[in-house]
Amino acid sequence: MDVKSRVPGKMVEVKVAVGDTVATKDVLGVMEAMKMMSQVPAPADCVVEEILARDGEAVGMGAPLFRIRRV
Repeated sequence: MDVKSRVPGKMVEVKVAVGDTVATKDVLGVMEAMKMMSQVPAPADCVVEEILARDGEAVGMGAPLFRIRRV
């Protein structure tokens, strides 16, 4: 399952690593859109399988940011 960007912007900081287990609403990363910072929350209890957006990378709306597996 992919966690996708809700707005076009830039990934400012990835807060997790591959293999991390996170709980629902834990912060996976921080994005900047229109000079405002917004957190990217985990949609469910999950394991981070892949990080698809790197720090400083511009992403479009709906772009996959993280690949996760529910636990």
